[in-house]
Formats: sequence, C-alpha cells, structure tokens
Amino acid sequence: MPVAAMYLELRIEHAHSLKDRRQVVRSLKEKLAHGFNISVAEMDDTITWQSATLGIAAISGSRDYLTGLMQQVESAAVRIAGSLGAQITVSWDFLDSE
Repeated sequence: MPVAAMYLELRIEHAHSLKDRRQVVRSLKEKLAHGFNISVAEMDDTITWQSATLGIAAISGSRDYLTGLMQQVESAAVRIAGSLGAQITVSWDFLDSE
C-alpha cells in the first residue's frame, strides 16, 4: 500500500519571537489538516524563530489518488504560507510497502 510523505521547509522572516513562529506554524498545520485527509506534524529538533519543518503523511490504496492529493496539498501549502508571510520549500515522495 503506497504512503506519501511530504516535507515543508518554512522560512518566516518576520518572526521576532517564538510566539510569531508558532502562530504561522499552527495556522498552516490546522488549515492543511482540516482541508485534506492528511497527518501533519512539526519535525524540528531545534526551534529557531525564523524556520520550521513540517512533515505530512497520507496513505491510500491508490498511488494515483495520492499523487493528486499531494499536488493539491503542495499548492495549498504554498498559497497558505504566502498569505502568512512565510517562504516555503516543498519536497515529497512515495514510501511503498510493496
């Protein structure tokens, strides 16, 4: 069964405190998790004010479905991050168990 994994690298230039950072990260996580049937988690070991890494996972019986879903999530993440004043780098791939 295919599993899709996506990583979002955020750069939050306007963040001057952890509170500013948390506001952007929390908003992006909530909007993506509620808009799509995916799991979203923060992946950072060290917390800096102006950067964050999010991990996203989705599982389905259809690789084609996951491809479309990840493309939609990528577009939404770029749009949402831009509206929050963050720059984003997106990468994703399949983790096949077959």
